[in-house]
Amino acid sequence: MVFDKTGTLTKGEPEVTDIVTLKMDQEELVGLAAAAEGGSEHPLAQAVARRGAGGRSMSSFQNEPGKGITALVDGRQVMVGSRKMMVDKGIDASALENDMQRLEALGRTAVLVAIDGRAEGVIGIADVIKPSARRAVAELQRMGIEVVMLTGDNQRTAKAIAAEVGITNIRAEVIPADKANEVKRLQAEGKKVGMVGDGVNDAPALAQADVGMAIGSGTDVAAEAGSIVLIRDDLTDVVAAVQLSRRTIRKIRQNLFWAFGYNTAGIPIAAGILYPFIGVLLSPIIAAAAMAMSSVSVVSNAALLKRYIPEVKREEKK
Repeated sequence: MVFDKTGTLTKGEPEVTDIVTLKMDQEELVGLAAAAEGGSEHPLAQAVARRGAGGRSMSSFQNEPGKGITALVDGRQVMVGSRKMMVDKGIDASALENDMQRLEALGRTAVLVAIDGRAEGVIGIADVIKPSARRAVAELQRMGIEVVMLTGDNQRTAKAIAAEVGITNIRAEVIPADKANEVKRLQAEGKKVGMVGDGVNDAPALAQADVGMAIGSGTDVAAEAGSIVLIRDDLTDVVAAVQLSRRTIRKIRQNLFWAFGYNTAGIPIAAGILYPFIGVLLSPIIAAAAMAMSSVSVVSNAALLKRYIPEVKREEKK
């Protein structure tokens, strides 16, 4: 079971927790970054944008999925993004590396800010883990299901977040376009893959997975791509869906067993196989009643599913 991080394992309501600058005033740095991030819909970008642009205006916005953004704010070039983006743009951010590592060790997502081609600071952003995440992961692992976390964050931040929810298998620094490829890679290993996500970026991976589960509070695109839409923002519903599916398959197998067994025994008797030995023939009336009872028993057994409460939800009923 593959989980997207932001908005799926976490609440998707991140907040700016730390601001580190080299020479620029903190409020000036955050104001420029907030104005630039106003053009992005990513939850992390919105966390910065909520700090307020202070009347600054943004133009010439450019998004680089999985890396960051570039924009002109009051005539100044503002870049907000990852290490990789800064390297790609030829910007030296080594002076901020220790601060980035410190924030990442705390589980923060650290984004670099460069103004007019120079690295000026780093912003730490924290997103709260959903209360149901730890239990959902633990239940899936107890059921023998491998849990994987996908994120665009670097390894250090990804490990810190994953440790909070009990996940050891991490795929970090995955750009949105590669999420579906990660699912393909797992499928190539012969695994049946379920994907849980909520955003536009998750849609290709949800469609690629054997079973895509879209969080109902997420985007419409994700909901359309998912095989299952989880109405509530509760990750234990992922576990409940698996448990219900397993119980359904169990009922199907029970019904097939009894239907085949019943007909295997009943058809020869109806054909008169006992007549030469004990002189018994099956009355058409009795045969019709028996066939009706066969159908009733199969439907009744299937109808018992209405009374089934997934194990993970039974405590909520107490």
